[in-house]
Amino acid sequence: MGSEEENGEFYLRYYVGHKGKFGHEFLEFEFRPDGKLRYANNSNYKNDTIIRKEVYLTPAVLRECRRIIAESEIMKEDDNNWPEPDRVGRQELEIVMGNEHISFTTSKIGSLVDVQSSADPEGLRIFYYLVQDWNGTYGADLI
Repeated sequence: MGSEEENGEFYLRYYVGHKGKFGHEFLEFEFRPDGKLRYANNSNYKNDTIIRKEVYLTPAVLRECRRIIAESEIMKEDDNNWPEPDRVGRQELEIVMGNEHISFTTSKIGSLVDVQSSADPEGLRIFYYLVQDWNGTYGADLI
């Protein structure tokens, strides 16, 4: 990873949600340039309340986040041929890393079958696995 990617600005926001029978339900997390990780999970099922957490990440953790993004090559992708958000829900991913800024929007992805049947299975597969990694690594630790 180049020094600009290591030392430049870093920001990441991921959102997945829908509006349905139980209102607006979503999961969102955000890595801020100051190292703060913000997490929110809103489920109104059985009158659950919103969960909000904030922590500061060490420089080593932020370097690992940048490495994962760089190695995934998500910054080279384009969401023009990805499924549009629909009544099932939407996902959003925004990343600023160094001088690069990307923003993706797509529908909720139920499984790899959805990825494989899309107009851009290679690009959407990169997105899908990156999101799965983030949710498994950071989402589970914050609940």
